Amino acid sequence: MVESRPPFPPFTAETAAQKVQAAEDAWNTRDPRRVALAYTPDSVWRNRDSFVVGREQIVELLTAKWERELDYALRKSLWAFHDNRIAVRFQYECRDRDGQWWRSYGNELWEFDEHGLMARREASINDVAITEADRRILGPRPEDERGKDIPLQ
Repeated sequence: MVESRPPFPPFTAETAAQKVQAAEDAWNTRDPRRVALAYTPDSVWRNRDSFVVGREQIVELLTAKWERELDYALRKSLWAFHDNRIAVRFQYECRDRDGQWWRSYGNELWEFDEHGLMARREASINDVAITEADRRILGPRPEDERGKDIPLQ
């Protein structure tokens, strides 16, 4: 049986937004194995300065990420889409083991196969130290905030 993850390309504004929200929801679980199922078995990633191939390496990268990035909470926003590709901007907040809070800003380029699985992901990410009082991403997105854009700062 072929794995699939709807919606499928070619994307519309509605289905691209659904794909982005589904990714945000999955990443906010902080469950590397669950997240990895949205990618092809041979998915290729560039995440910051790391290059990984395949679900097992994705799981390893995400496991290490969420061991370092405590209380991780993410927001994603659709930037553009065309055919089987989606561009996303995102922000997430987390704290390190020393208690320093961070807001990370980034852009992702996604490419999907015909079954709706992500075959390629490229992420560029910058980190900014913030105080706990500056936090604005406090857990998964509530229903009434879905579809709303994230502020630049």
